[in-house]
Amino acid sequence: MEDFRSRVEAERAYLLRYASRQLRDRHAAEDAVQETLLAALAGEAAFAGRSNLRTWLTGILKHKIIDAIRRASREAPAPDPDTSDLESASFDRSGHWVDPPSAWPDPDASLEQSQFFAVLERCLERLPAKTAQAFMMREHLGFETADICKELGVTATHCWVLLYRARAALRECLQANWFQK
Repeated sequence: MEDFRSRVEAERAYLLRYASRQLRDRHAAEDAVQETLLAALAGEAAFAGRSNLRTWLTGILKHKIIDAIRRASREAPAPDPDTSDLESASFDRSGHWVDPPSAWPDPDASLEQSQFFAVLERCLERLPAKTAQAFMMREHLGFETADICKELGVTATHCWVLLYRARAALRECLQANWFQK
């Protein structure tokens, strides 16, 4: 038992490097490796030397990494840094505007002005890449939701969230940089 335990423990550094590359979070990687080592020690009889110890441990670790990714996806998603302040400051708990945005004066006239497009372009550059892509595909290119999802590799729900965030952030940016001038 002690010989097997020391051989398993000797693979810790390798397993930690592997998990860190996959999870990109040192703490999550350490947790996955710890769970792997515990599972390996508990399942020593299942090992029985039929494969290389590192290969066997890596196989266990892969399953622990998948479990960690699933756990992380079930947790509340990290707020989008470009829109989280906007969302929390603009809406109350029931989802209604705290302070409704002012009406834009004659949007058609604004669209005809080249300076408006320069401001819009700067606002789009501030969006996360995937959010800006979803917005441009929908509003500029006229793509349907299914086509956007296919191109960006997202679900329909995620696409709607991206579009919502893009519109909210663009409205805030245009409000501050164009319509308040």
